[in-house]
Amino acid sequence: MKNLTSGLVLFVSLLAPLGVSAEPAKFTLTSSDIAAGKQMKKAQEFNGFGCTGDDLSPQLSWSGAPEGTVAFAITAYDPDAPTGSGWWHWQVVNIPADVTSIATGAGKAESKTLPKGSVQIENDYGVAAFGGACPPQGHGVHRYQFTVHALSKKLELPANASGALTGYMVNANSLASSTIEALYKRD
Repeated sequence: MKNLTSGLVLFVSLLAPLGVSAEPAKFTLTSSDIAAGKQMKKAQEFNGFGCTGDDLSPQLSWSGAPEGTVAFAITAYDPDAPTGSGWWHWQVVNIPADVTSIATGAGKAESKTLPKGSVQIENDYGVAAFGGACPPQGHGVHRYQFTVHALSKKLELPANASGALTGYMVNANSLASSTIEALYKRD
């Protein structure tokens, strides 16, 4: 056993100067439109319910998906909504495994820019699309968790899948995830 351990340490130490890492790549999410801990722009605000934003889903890019990734899912969730169960702003499942980014506004209803095979789930506004931030006026800062999941399989969901069912299936089949938690407040 001692020889095996010594041999493994020697092997790893020989690889280190070559830039080879024994650790897997980290799954990361980035965006040109939103940032962790920062207020989102009016572009990501809902247009309705007293809000007057552009209702555009943010640009998202991801890298470092783990081996075995078959598809991706994107979720956008506000845990601070005064509902007792949060608010699903966006859920997209079955994004092909060779896709590593989506453009600003890709979450529009009947989107032609989401990758073929992607499925948008009905959000808590009642639309199968992105629905922007619209916290109640004077309710303070809300957190918006944009998460990309690397999935072990494509999801088979009923046509009327709820946000909770979709969230359950995404989490049950997630190999890795990465989140940007952006903020929004209406005074």
